[in-house]
Amino acid sequence: MLWLMAFETTIRARFGDEDHAGIVYYPRFLDYFHRVFEDFFESEGRSYRQVLDQDGVGWPAVHLEVDFRSPLRFGDDLVVTLSALRVGEKSAVFRYRGAVGDRDVVSAEVTVACIDMKSFRGVALPEFYRHMFERHLSEVHD
Repeated sequence: MLWLMAFETTIRARFGDEDHAGIVYYPRFLDYFHRVFEDFFESEGRSYRQVLDQDGVGWPAVHLEVDFRSPLRFGDDLVVTLSALRVGEKSAVFRYRGAVGDRDVVSAEVTVACIDMKSFRGVALPEFYRHMFERHLSEVHD
């Protein structure tokens, strides 16, 4: 697999993230993905608060596909890589890959729509964000 211009960050699994089986409860991964998404904007010079409140655009998830490959446990450092797969007129698809060391833990594709925060209607991606996402397009070879 080849990643071009992927964004990478680490999330530590916390005690409260576990379920009764002693592994991270699967809905927590969706929260993790959104934290990574927020960090991605921050790495590009825009806080997520600025994106929503000043730039006036939001990015709700409209479609998710997630594959869980191995358990994540309290104290594990999940290294998550985010890359854009497709950038459309009003939406984008992002791929998330999470691993602990060389062990694949989770992969996901999340489609986000671009909306105007006042009307909550879909709008074309502003040029800044289109270019930002395009800089992180990946060429994936599975």
